[in-house]
Amino acid sequence: MTSVEAFFEMLYDVHGINVTIGYDSWDRGQFLDGLWLTVQLSVLSIFFSLLVGAIGAWAQGSPLRIIRALVGGFVTFFRNTPPLVQLYFFFFALGTVLRIESDTGLAQPLVSNFGWAVISFSLFAGAMNTEIFRSGIEAVPNSTIEASYAMGFTRLQTYIYIVLPLAIRISLPSLGTNLVNLVKTTTLAYALAVPELLYVSAQIWSDQLNVREMMNVLLLSYVGLVAILVWILHRWEKALRIPGFGG
Repeated sequence: MTSVEAFFEMLYDVHGINVTIGYDSWDRGQFLDGLWLTVQLSVLSIFFSLLVGAIGAWAQGSPLRIIRALVGGFVTFFRNTPPLVQLYFFFFALGTVLRIESDTGLAQPLVSNFGWAVISFSLFAGAMNTEIFRSGIEAVPNSTIEASYAMGFTRLQTYIYIVLPLAIRISLPSLGTNLVNLVKTTTLAYALAVPELLYVSAQIWSDQLNVREMMNVLLLSYVGLVAILVWILHRWEKALRIPGFGG
């Protein structure tokens, strides 16, 4: 037994504070697996939500009315419905339809519960990112866009190399807020039995009857995860800052 494990056992024996992940290897393994899955879920959802937001903001400026209408409908749908309802819609409505036949001849889901969680959270946050990027794009001076066209850039090249980088610099504070909310929203994956941080913590406190301790550990864990994300976003914002442009 290590000194850390001995300390947590003493904490329980003397003070009744039962932090089992400190001295029980099984509970600690469950907790770390859940923490790692939460990190994966957060990173994948952030990446794909940024991708959805960038594509959506570009499509909003399309000369085709039908494309603008489709993007507008997408944004309206995901902004005006609760993320938990969206999660259930993907898992139970689409998930029961999208099935494949296994080697045993039985139907099995095409997408796992973890996969549906990533898809749902990415689209939910991506709809928000679309509007955030759109506001940043509108702040880019028209003279800058016209100059890129004059240099022979296509609309897509102008967006990728000129407009989007400037829009990100302008939108980063609002974007950061949305991404922080996305990390906190990943707790809803609990509803699909995705064994992320909240799910495994609930299993531990159900087995060990240490709800108070695990609630505090869970709270501190999310504070730490969000603090790391905020630090990364702050460093990113500082690195992209252009004096006199977008703060």
